[in-house]
This record gives sequence, structure tokens and C-alpha cells, in this order.
Amino acid sequence: MWRTGVSVLKPYHYYHCQSYPSYSKSNLTKTPIIKSSNTLTLMTTITESDVGILCFISSLPGFRGVLKQRYSDFIVNEVDTEGNVVHLTSLDAPLEVVEEGETKISDQLNKSYASEIEKFRSLASDTDVDLLEALLNQITSGSEEDISPILLSPDSDKFHRTAMHNFFKENLRFLVTDTVDGPDSSSKCIRVRLNSGNNNKGRNSKKRKERCDKPYDSRGSSHWPEHLGKFLRFHLFKENKDTQEALGLIGKMLGIQPRSFGFAGTKDKRSVSTQRVTVFKQHAGRLAALNERLIGIKVGDFCYVKDDLLLGQLFGNRFTIILRGIVADSEETIKASTESLGRHGFINYFGLQRFGTGSIPTHHIGATLLRGEWKVAASTILDPREGERNVIRKAREYYKETGDIEGTLRQLPRHLVAERSMLQCLKKCPGNYLQALKAIPRTLRMMYVHSYQSYLWNHAASMRVQKYGSNEVVLGDLVYGKGDDAEKVKVVPSEYEDNSFEDAYDCSQLDEISGKDLPEEKIKLVKVITASDISTGNYTIENVVLPMPGSRIIYPMNDIADVYHDMAKKDGISLTESVHNIKEFSITSMTGSYRRVFQKPIDFQWESLSYTDGNIALSETDLDKIAKTKSVNHFKEEKPTNGTEGQEPFDYMEQIESFEDDKKFSTDNDEVEGSREAEPPQIHSLPDSNSQGTHKALKLAFTLPASCYATMAIRELLKTSTSVAFHKTLNE
Repeated sequence: MWRTGVSVLKPYHYYHCQSYPSYSKSNLTKTPIIKSSNTLTLMTTITESDVGILCFISSLPGFRGVLKQRYSDFIVNEVDTEGNVVHLTSLDAPLEVVEEGETKISDQLNKSYASEIEKFRSLASDTDVDLLEALLNQITSGSEEDISPILLSPDSDKFHRTAMHNFFKENLRFLVTDTVDGPDSSSKCIRVRLNSGNNNKGRNSKKRKERCDKPYDSRGSSHWPEHLGKFLRFHLFKENKDTQEALGLIGKMLGIQPRSFGFAGTKDKRSVSTQRVTVFKQHAGRLAALNERLIGIKVGDFCYVKDDLLLGQLFGNRFTIILRGIVADSEETIKASTESLGRHGFINYFGLQRFGTGSIPTHHIGATLLRGEWKVAASTILDPREGERNVIRKAREYYKETGDIEGTLRQLPRHLVAERSMLQCLKKCPGNYLQALKAIPRTLRMMYVHSYQSYLWNHAASMRVQKYGSNEVVLGDLVYGKGDDAEKVKVVPSEYEDNSFEDAYDCSQLDEISGKDLPEEKIKLVKVITASDISTGNYTIENVVLPMPGSRIIYPMNDIADVYHDMAKKDGISLTESVHNIKEFSITSMTGSYRRVFQKPIDFQWESLSYTDGNIALSETDLDKIAKTKSVNHFKEEKPTNGTEGQEPFDYMEQIESFEDDKKFSTDNDEVEGSREAEPPQIHSLPDSNSQGTHKALKLAFTLPASCYATMAIRELLKTSTSVAFHKTLNE
């Protein structure tokens, strides 16, 4: 039974930090960034103290609990800007009214196009006429073979090419055209293919090298019904996959580019999540048909809308989290700590996910970019790292030893987008390391600098708690202003300067939740706390914010400001002057933003559970609920076999799918995540988590605004590290 309230506890005026060295101007960071003329010093692992995560709000004792023992123990449902929790409730496509004049491929069977061919003959050569005639014959015959695109003769006359494009738009609307490079620099070729918005049986599955190394255009259907919005919005449900991986797979099946999709935020990979997605000019039926082939991914709740989703267009996320293997001094310890979290919240740190999952933290790379050390930054991204898979390690070592870009690209997995983008640029512009860095997709390359801003913010937050506690505002604090009582500074977070979602790759190194900061607070104003404010009591600790460094923010008017400047100075960085003129890699060219220091979970609920088998789910996902309603009658009619007696239908189905998940898509995603080879999904169990004993679990449910980390709430509760490495040790 959920506990939605908290019992009355005696208030305490106490703050608690881990036993790390105290801050001073000579000791502001435990592991400073080491500058080098060649590369950065490698770190084997990154710890919370390395990135400034040092303190707790509560002095209550923690207890043992395993986070994400199963990925279904971490359920994330997006919350839209209206406060609605996003759920997958239906996999069916809505019925669509087909307007008169709308073209279907089935309508082209056995139809003659003699008149259209004669019109085309007046524009094109005999060779091109023969090509088009052969393509039309293949379509009208209903051939089951792949319908390949055709490439018309080279044409250097732009006006003639325009006339050719118009011919197809006016006469053969079920075909689409685009322009590709010709055999020489002065000519172009028109490519003609079956409209991707129609029933494209072959999905144009020819190899990329056979289509001039260019992807098909992502414009969707060129003949779109006027009564439908241009964007199809749907709910994406995924298990143990990051957002880009899931959308990349769907895009591959549809024959469209990843940039055709829009979404409000990325979700944690090791989780079960549901979020909204938009795609340009695609019919719901095409996506719904993919559900039979998709494993670990489902789409549904379709509707057509006028506008696409942009990053940051959400309130936050609703979490349902299971902590397994609970061991505590007493039930009262669990109760007191859990209710304290609901009442007082947690320090709103940027979690470890913000700083990358590899042996090179992203804020280290960010520091080299801010210093203008382009070659060092490039080498750091490309050089061998500890803990990577053999195929990646060998590719990195090969490049470092030989400098052979072509050979390295053949070895380097495609999901390493930053590395591949840089190498492809260096192949064209040898030695131009700045240009190579700028070749990395914007969302990914900006992550490095944002990570360094987060590194400074975490340390400043720890200093604020360590010196002034977590109970009261103090002189010089920054708070969000009320009415006219604020500095006349409009704050637009730097992350929102470009709302494009284009090329948001490598989500494993992006934020746990949204990849964006404070969308709901980007226009709020701040003020400095004065003695008068303290005496009137107009502001509380919940109003306190700290800045993300930038050109349009102000710093606290107390010694917390020194943390920012002194730590940056130790890393050879000025927060007020730039050593180079590359704006995107300069803090002085970024706007900056503010972030709340303390965050309370919203609609907080919790309950204690008992279990005997660690491989059985303790919470229902959206897909479980759909399967349960659709399959319950079917399971009642059939007798259970193979030892499944007594299990609920959705549990049985979940176990089957969890084992089959990675096997079924190994051909598409072998390169995406190396951990899959050594980590069977859902089977991380405590050594005694079977039928031999009863174990305790804690179920939590709460909502957090975008960019807040649920792992930081769990850290406050358990008083232990949230690192993946630590929680893996609890499973051993």
C-alpha cells in the first residue's frame, strides 16, 4: 500500500557532508584537472567526490539497497508541460479518412502511364525515358522484389533539373526526387524513387555506397492530406535502450533520417521509459505495423499535430523505482529516512551521468576546449581509454600508432559518433583540430562545456551546504525574485540557445533525464538576499539558486562566488575573459542559467515490499498493463506449462521478452552497447535472491522537474554512492 503522507517528525537544524577535506582557496577540488601539452591524465573511474558531490541534507543513517538490479526496477514516464504523465495505453493506429485524390501504391497496379512517358520524353533523353519506363513497369506489375531507385543522366543545368523535379510532382506524385552529386564537380544527377510515405515494400534497402553515400531524404510523404497535421505524435516505450538508439532503429525501418524525429528529452538507457516523440509526415499505420517486429521498443497512442517537439518541452519525469536487497538497522530507520526525503528533499546535484560513462570525464574535455587547446582535446577524445571493448581499444590504438584514418574508420564502431565525425574531418583537413572538433554534432560537442559548468556548480553547492547548512537563507544568497523585487536580468539558459534536436547522439553520456537545464525557469529573475529580506522572512531555503557560469548571470554576494573563480583559475580558465574567439567553446559567450540548490520530490509515495525471487518484477510497466488486459482471457483458456504455474500472464511474457531482447536485434545493434555481451538483461540477482528466503524491497514513486537527477534523491536516502560500479558490487 502506497504511503502518500509523512508522519510528523521533529524538525532538525543540521546538515551533513561526507568526510572529505574542507574547502579552502588552497584545496577546492580533490582531483584537479591536469593540464598537459599532449593529452589529459586518464582516470580509471570517476567518483562522486571528483565532481563535487560531497554533502547530504539529512544526518540520518542510510541503509543498504540495490539500485537498478533489473532495468525494470527503474521506470520513467515523461510529464508534459501541462503536468500530464505520459503512458503507453494503446498500440493501435487510429482509423484515417483517405481524402479523394490521395495516391496509394495499390492504385498503380496494372495502370498505364503512356501519356506521362510521352510528356517525360520531351524533357529527357531516351536513356532516361527507358529507365523511368522500367521503374513504372516494376511498380505496376506488383513485383515482390525490392524497388530500387533510378539515377538519371548527369545534368549541369539547374533550370532543367527544376523542370524535371516539377514533372514528377505534377504527373507521378507517388515518386519522389532529389539531387545527388554527378560524376564531376560541375554536374548533378536526379534520383527517382518510390515515395517513402507509401507502402514501400522493399524499404529501398540498397547499400549506402550504391546511393552515392547519401541517405534518403527525410521529408516524409510528398503528398500529405490537408486535413492532417504534418507531424505524427506518438508515445515511445523502450526497455534498456537509450532514446537515440530506439529512434535510430525505427528510422532505419521507415527509411528516414534520425533528424526527422523530435522529442522533449532523452531518457536513461538502463530503465523502462515512456515519452512523447514526433515524426514528420508519417502515417500512424506504418509505425504501428513495426510493433510486431520491434523487441524492447513499442509505439502507440498516435495523433497528428501541427508542431514538432523540441528539446526542453516538458515539465519533468515521473519515476517508479524499486530498491532491492534492503538491509537496515530497523524498520524505523527505513521509515525515518524515507519520510525525511519526502519532507526535506535532496541537494540538486548534477549526477554522475552528466560527466560521462568512460574513463575520461566529459568535464575534463570541456576544460581543454575552454582553454583553446584544440589538439589536446582532439587527442583526448580519440586516444585509447581504459575499460573499453577490445574492438574499440584496438581501433584507437591503431590510429595512435599509424595515423591511418581510413583504416581506423573501417574498425571504429558507428555509434562512436564524435570520433568518427572528427576523423572524417581530419581526412579532408589534416591537422585542423578545431575544425575536427566542430565537426562533432552540436548537441554532443556542447555537452563537454556544459559538463564543466556542472562541475563548478556541484562544488559551489557543496560549499554552500558545508558552510551555511540547508535550513535557512543567508546574506548574499541568490534567490528567484518575487514581483519587482529582483535584479533586472532575464535569464535564458545557454542550453536553450539552440533548441534543435538534430544529431543528439551518444545518449549514454548525456543527462539521465532531459539533457537540458531548468526549462521552466529560463525567464525567471534573481535577486541577492539582503539583511532586510532575512528579517522579513520573505524567502526560504527552497528559493536559493546557484548560477551556471555565463555572461548574463550574477554570482552570490558571499564567499560561495570564490569557489567558481578559484576552481576555474586552478584549471587555467577565466570566467570573465576568453583566451580565444570561438564562441561556442567560451563561457563568456554563453548566457548562463540558474539552478535550484535544493529539490523536493513531488507527489512522493513509498511502500515496503517483500519478495522471494529476484528475477520477478515488482512493478508494472505500461506494456505489462496492455498485455495484461489483452492476454488475460487467452491465458485463462490455456493451461500453463513448463513450470509457469501460478505466475501472472504479464510476468511470464516479461521473462520471455527480457531474454529475447538483445538476441533478436543483435544484427542491428552489435556495435551500440558493449555491455550487452556480458550482461544478460534483467538477471542481476543477489546471491540469495531466490525461493530460499524472503527479502525486502522499497518502492518509491515521485516526480522531478526536468534536469533533476533521481539518482541524487536515492543517494540522499541510502547515503551511498550512486555509481554503477558500486551497485554492481552489491549484486556480487
